[in-house]
Parts: sequence; C-alpha cells; structure tokens
Amino acid sequence: MYAGKARAYTNIALIKYWGKKDERLILPMNSSLSLTLDAFYTETSVSFDETLTEDVFFLDGKKQDLKQTAKISKFLDLIRQKQQLTLFAKVDSQNFVPTAAGLASSASGLAALAGACSEALNLQLTETELSRLARLGSGSACRSIFGGFAEWQKGDSDQTSFAHVIPSDKWEDDLAMLFVLVDDGIKDISSRDGMKRTVETSSFYPGWLENVETDLATAKQAITEKDFNKLGEVTEANGLRMHGTTLAAVPPFTYWSPESLNVMQLVRLARKEGLPCYFTMDAGPNVKILVEKKNLSALKEFLGKHFAEHQLIAAYAGPGIEMIPIERSEEL
Repeated sequence: MYAGKARAYTNIALIKYWGKKDERLILPMNSSLSLTLDAFYTETSVSFDETLTEDVFFLDGKKQDLKQTAKISKFLDLIRQKQQLTLFAKVDSQNFVPTAAGLASSASGLAALAGACSEALNLQLTETELSRLARLGSGSACRSIFGGFAEWQKGDSDQTSFAHVIPSDKWEDDLAMLFVLVDDGIKDISSRDGMKRTVETSSFYPGWLENVETDLATAKQAITEKDFNKLGEVTEANGLRMHGTTLAAVPPFTYWSPESLNVMQLVRLARKEGLPCYFTMDAGPNVKILVEKKNLSALKEFLGKHFAEHQLIAAYAGPGIEMIPIERSEEL
C-alpha cells in the first residue's frame, strides 16, 4: 500500500479564470490572479491498495456515488498512467468549506488530492510540477499550491500552464477577506458547465477577453505598489465583468441571488461612508469582500446589522499546500 495525506487551502481569484481553450488539459483562455486564504481548506488522504477492486471516494465521511467517484478516478488515472501503476485507491477527503457553493472547494480539494498522491507515491515534485498536476484536476487548484498571492499563467501547453507566487513583500498580511454566506447550498449550474456555456454562446465573452489581461497587469502593479484601493477597484470591476458574460449566454443564467445584490449594494454604501472595501464573487451566490485588516472590525459591525454572525466569516492570507503525516489507524 502507498499512502499520503495533504492539506490545501482555498484561493479566491481577484482576477478571474473564466473559460478553457483546452478541456482535456484544462488550459485557460486567460491568466488569473488569486489570494490563498486560511479560513477554508481541504484535507485529503489517498491509499493505493492492492486489495481494492475499484476506486473508493469518501467526502466528509460519506461514501460518494459513481458519478462523484468517476471525477476522482479520472484524475487518479492520469497519475496511474504516468507512473505505470495499476492499483486502485481509497480517497478520503474532508472539506472545511461548503462544497459546490462558490467557495472554491474544488480548488482546495484537487490541490490536496494532488499533494496526497505525490506524497503517497514519493514523486518528489517541485511546486511548479505539483501546480501543473493539480491543474489537471481543477484549473484553480493549481493556485492553491501556493500561499499568498499567486498568478496562474495561462500558457499554451501542459508544460507552460501553471501557477507561481507573486512577490508582495508580505503585503497580503495587511489584508483580509470577509465572506458573506447568503446560500451554502449546491449550485444549480456548476462552474465547469457555466464556463463552457459562456465561452461557446455568450456574445459578451470577447469583451471579457479584451479586458482581462489589462486587469491582471493593474492588479500586479497594485500589489507591487501596495495600493489597496487600486487592487480593490480592479478586483470588483473584473468580477462584475465575468458575471456579466453569463447574462448573454444561451440560455442566459446568473449565479447572483437577491441577497448577493443586497451585499453588493451594502459594500457600495460602506465605501460611500468612508470604509474602503470591495466585493467579488465566484461561480456562486456568496460574496467575498476585500478589506484591510485594520478596517475588518468596522466592516463586520456594519454588515452585522443585516446578517447573522454565522453568515460573516473572516479570512486572512493562507499558506501553501502542506503534507500531513499519516497516522497508522488511517492506513487501515
């Protein structure tokens, strides 16, 4: 038996990844930029075992059905093929983040699985190699290999598409992100399906591609200059543009809910009252608000008049992937 375990943290894209140019290799249409956070993470263990006759996948202690297991098996097949391995595996994953609710659980989940497989098989991958491997499971997972700010360079091949750290002189330690959980249920349209429909049918999509590289350059400049307002403004604008593309898809759809719109308006009101903060959203209804640590308490107090305490979760800059020693009882 070969066993390994890893913990990976979710990342939230400030400059979004939206669209694939290669579905098989998960090569993105555009480069993206994210901040890895400490509040949400996934721990995954994997055991390649000669006694197994098929892959088995447990999520939060519950055995998953054939459809969910097939997604994991597809990723494991890539590793088995590369390593000329024939063993099936047991994968046990625990999400400390609501699954499929737009909180990037696939990023932390597939990054953790990639790390656990690398550890189990003693692949001794570099961070770049691990980022490329994680990308094959879920595009945004390649960024969760790294802590702090990370850029996923789109590349044009398997070898050239991977994430790397953006030097920031630890400026991310001055920042926070407040999650406003308006809905922790499973989305009607997955990120993968929504992305594919948008690329293939949205008349707004070419406009997205025309602007995103400029947004990325602006965000990187803001990080270099430690300019919070510049970073916040481009983060908010980029997120709105991404979501705008879904409205022109065929058929049109949106990840926003009435509560999402309410949070956006409250953020604008907070700024008007002198509290610098900026919202972004991924493929789900929950809103993330970028704010400086020094203003986090004031923002929570402001939003606390409208939302329950459990709906407001603060996060700070998080670390990169971590390998976890396996207890003997976990190997059984």
